[in-house]
Amino acid sequence: MADNASLLRIRDLHVAFPGAGRGVLRGVDLDVGAGEIVAVVGETGSGKTTLGRTIMGLVSSSGGSIVFEGAEIASLRRRARRRLRRRGAMQLIFQDPLRSLDPTVTVADTIAESLAIRGGTNRAERRAAAARALESVGLDVGLLDRLPGRISGGQRQRVAIARALVPEPKLLICDEPVSALDATNRAAILALLRRLRDETGTSMVVISHDLASMPGFADRIAVLCEGTVVEVGPTREIFAEPKHPYTRLLLEAASVPQSQEYTYVP
Repeated sequence: MADNASLLRIRDLHVAFPGAGRGVLRGVDLDVGAGEIVAVVGETGSGKTTLGRTIMGLVSSSGGSIVFEGAEIASLRRRARRRLRRRGAMQLIFQDPLRSLDPTVTVADTIAESLAIRGGTNRAERRAAAARALESVGLDVGLLDRLPGRISGGQRQRVAIARALVPEPKLLICDEPVSALDATNRAAILALLRRLRDETGTSMVVISHDLASMPGFADRIAVLCEGTVVEVGPTREIFAEPKHPYTRLLLEAASVPQSQEYTYVP
């Protein structure tokens, strides 16, 4: 993908943690276009979650560039980073929906949290926005006053997605969004994310160790091995003709036909 077509452009990104011995991320290059779903796949410890958290500014890079909407964001200082977060243009969906939702805060207030932080809306307006977001992810507005512990795991993950959608982001970072769910809910959430992308044009970086879930979902796949992107390309090409030995090993472990598709179940 040409640089001028990229919503997100990462070049030569390095991340090193004290005492780690070597970099967790080593020279990562990645582009994400407007309205594109890019899956970052690799085994546990390959650096996938660190990459997502570094894009969001939750982890500091030790070198390289992250350009979002044409602006360098890797080197933003605290105040500028806070302004970027308040805009809501980038949102993160965490891996564990139960741990990422405050158990003492209702679904309505959880979803509308970003609007409350941004300011300029009253409580009634925020509740209405939360209701619209809840409906957009296929949930009944009757859940608005429930606590996270009173809804199912699949519903909690949809609430987490609704919370991320409220500020109308340009980019969603989804960190293992279905790993804690059973097969039925996993398929439904992936189909939901794809439908939301089609409806809103939101770009997505989906972090996953599960290459088997990517056919019919991701537009492109980036394979991360020991902190380095070893292969990137359209999903069909990655499945049909993988070029790197590590990619071939992942595909052998996945053992899923390329034609697999997911159907949204409301």
